Amino acid sequence: MSVDFHHNFTQFFHALGILEPQKKSAQYMSFQSTLKEGAIHRFMPRTDLEVVVSDYSFHQEHQVNVSTAKPMVEISYCLQGTRGVQISNRDYEVTAGTCTMQLMEQVEANFIYNKDESYQMVGIGIPVTTFNHYMENINRNEGTPIRFSEVLRGNPFRFFQENINPLDMLIVKQLLEALVANRLTNLELECTVLQLLTRTCQTFFPHSTNPMEFSRDDRAKLFQARMIMAENMLNPPSLMELSRLVGLNDYKLKKGFKEMYGTTVFGYLREQRLEKACYLLQSGTMNVMEVANAVGYSNPSHFAAVFKEKYGLNPRDFIRYRSQ
Repeated sequence: MSVDFHHNFTQFFHALGILEPQKKSAQYMSFQSTLKEGAIHRFMPRTDLEVVVSDYSFHQEHQVNVSTAKPMVEISYCLQGTRGVQISNRDYEVTAGTCTMQLMEQVEANFIYNKDESYQMVGIGIPVTTFNHYMENINRNEGTPIRFSEVLRGNPFRFFQENINPLDMLIVKQLLEALVANRLTNLELECTVLQLLTRTCQTFFPHSTNPMEFSRDDRAKLFQARMIMAENMLNPPSLMELSRLVGLNDYKLKKGFKEMYGTTVFGYLREQRLEKACYLLQSGTMNVMEVANAVGYSNPSHFAAVFKEKYGLNPRDFIRYRSQ
């Protein structure tokens, strides 16, 4: 009998020491050991999707060893806690506020948990065929799509990690709130998860119209440039300053950034500012002026204009709309 990718999650749950769940599409699973507390919710909105919401802690340092039985792709949003992972003799760390994508074949994994640390995560698992399908759709008009085997390049495991995009954080938190309130239909869950999948695939695998023109070192520098702009919204460097910081001449920086990320350096900065503004307005902890200042806009009228251009509503109307 063939083993599907859901078996990888089942193996992990067994190794974690949870009570055997009932066989249904939405499963609540609690721990059978007093060494841990909390629970895991497991959802399967369709056969090629697995959604896992984890919220637990351990009363002592703990390790979980598990083997994957089927190639798959997992995307995780870590909201709380720092967890170590050892795979193929390499150490990785998953920290709060990060999104990770893991592509794996058959591997041995060792998960390391700290004592009395709360872990809250949302994980999405898909089989290889679904990953390839989404990469084809993302790049359907832009040449040959990236495939699972090409990303692995003969390795059994690849690990990608970035800070969670503010808009993605908003989507994940709204998803959690709806699941806790039990007001999310199976179709709504599926649609939300597919939205996150598409956005994350675009984040980790931006399409380049001419990827062979840039060396691996150049691509790493362009990625560094993107991170610098995202982390310095309030006081971003000029193009010349950014060029010096990453070690690329300004022509290659502008051309490479546009080809890798589909926008200019400052177009990317604008998108990051507006997505963070959307998240802050949704949180309800700041007024419009405070949000504008928090994302680098000193002129509130200009902020309102660019916000409306992106979202179709000015910030005050957006607040009223979201509260309804």
